[in-house]
Amino acid sequence: MRYKEGSINPYTVEIIKDSLLSIGDEMFVALARTSMSPIIYEVLDYACGLTNAKGHLISQGNGVTSFIGMLSPMVQHVIEKYDNGQDLSEGDIIIINNPYVGGGSHLSDVGLVMPIFYDGELIGFSANKGHWTEVGGKDPGSFTTDSNEIYQEGLQLPGIKLYEKGVLNQAIVDIIESNVRFPELSLGDLWAQVAALKTGEKRMAELCSKYGEDAVLRSIEVLIDQGKELAINEVRKIPNGIYEANSFIEAEDGGPYPIHVKVTVTDEEFICDFTNCHPQVTSPVNCSFYGLLSSVRVMFLAILNPSQSVNEGMFAPLKIITEPGTIVSATRPAPVSMNFEARIGGADLIWKALAPILPDRLTAGNLLSVSSVVLTGKHQDLNSPYLLVEPSVGGWGAGKDMDGERGQFSMGNGETYNVPIEVAETRYGLLVDEYSFRSDGAGAGEFVGGSGVIRSYRALTDGQKLSVNFGRHQFAPWGMNGGEKGSPSYVQIEKQNGESVGPFGIVTRHELNEGDVVHLVTATGGGYGHSFHRPIEKVYEDWKNNFISTEQAKITFGVIIDETAGTVIGETESRKKFNQ
Repeated sequence: MRYKEGSINPYTVEIIKDSLLSIGDEMFVALARTSMSPIIYEVLDYACGLTNAKGHLISQGNGVTSFIGMLSPMVQHVIEKYDNGQDLSEGDIIIINNPYVGGGSHLSDVGLVMPIFYDGELIGFSANKGHWTEVGGKDPGSFTTDSNEIYQEGLQLPGIKLYEKGVLNQAIVDIIESNVRFPELSLGDLWAQVAALKTGEKRMAELCSKYGEDAVLRSIEVLIDQGKELAINEVRKIPNGIYEANSFIEAEDGGPYPIHVKVTVTDEEFICDFTNCHPQVTSPVNCSFYGLLSSVRVMFLAILNPSQSVNEGMFAPLKIITEPGTIVSATRPAPVSMNFEARIGGADLIWKALAPILPDRLTAGNLLSVSSVVLTGKHQDLNSPYLLVEPSVGGWGAGKDMDGERGQFSMGNGETYNVPIEVAETRYGLLVDEYSFRSDGAGAGEFVGGSGVIRSYRALTDGQKLSVNFGRHQFAPWGMNGGEKGSPSYVQIEKQNGESVGPFGIVTRHELNEGDVVHLVTATGGGYGHSFHRPIEKVYEDWKNNFISTEQAKITFGVIIDETAGTVIGETESRKKFNQ
């Protein structure tokens, strides 16, 4: 960088900060408006952002929370690969989905990186990462629940130049087109990502022209320093100590697999030690170190509760320790298609370890899993192949002075959305028989866990194939401070002939024929505090809204309700004694 040393007007810094945020948001909107896949333009399973010339995050617009931790390591890997940026030119665009290097998750998350030059100098990078509906592999959708090595999961793009000095490498496009089942979707999303990158490049150049390159680059350094200072100040508010937690990664073959974390908090550092986790497995629930890094960064931000926009400086106190070759730090050729199970599971360990000392920031256990669903077959009207790929919502845990949120995505998804029922029924070969809250009364407490959901799909053609990976199907979300645990996720299939199959948490290419119904049921979050402390009026409201039964109101909460009159009669003796 060639900016001049010295102070800079704080008002200018704030204006440039807001401009950078606006650029990230504009990139985000540009990608959504030009994409071809519902998982991008409806679900928002992608992220866009800017980094400085060193690959340090300076601005981001994202739907999927975990992508916060992926863009800057991805850019840094590209810088390193291309001779510390010396082999990068104006107009280059690099494409990468390698799970085992910086920014990697699984092959379906395809990243693009574009160097930004101003007046001949490299000043930053425009980057994005999006979930492609298809990248090939042995199963439609490239979400493979039974792969045993990476080579079964799709096309690998190791960080090569899609564009070189502005010229498209048509051979890469041809290779992609020949290796994916729905090239119009994958290539359509590719061009949308390119458009978003160019939007970022254009707006950065305009920003430098308006305020001067010097002012922009110095402001970026100031903002990163502010981020570091803020993060260290927040870490100092956490009681120093060592906090540990254990859990399991659920899998179809051989699981569950134990994982462990030791969190050490000092005045300067927040250290997450994942040694002693289970070795990597031949099930695709592994994650690479960089997959773990992405989710741990999200968890770290949740603990800090930052009041300003996120940049690279915010992660300065965070240290992650792993052993290569474990289920949370897998190495090639470990399968990672369902990597979110391990990476979110690892982040959830930190949550579980620190929740008792940070009850105002961290709640009881939640659905945890992305709860992925892949359904493929023929469309009933068009007789053409369709492919549904989507995450599922479920219940979040209750916390201090708050009930859990109902029907929300896991922390791995963040600000994303379901495919609307109208879109699903139009584009896919199914009917949505039911989409409702799960009213099982689990997660009881003074504050109750959020409800999971029930989503039921009826197949409209024969020969459809269903693959599902629901975490939390063996271990229900945990309660806090005397609250009860929630309920596990599961899948149940009702055949047209009356046969029932399930419940189970993981299913691979199960055949559905016309009239068969699959019920996708997600976890209810854990409760907080003893259920006898829940105010009577809240228990009555839960009963009136059908979240609990009359019997549950009486036995679990100690509140007696007259079903016929629809009124509260009183309290049980057990509740009265408990609250004396």
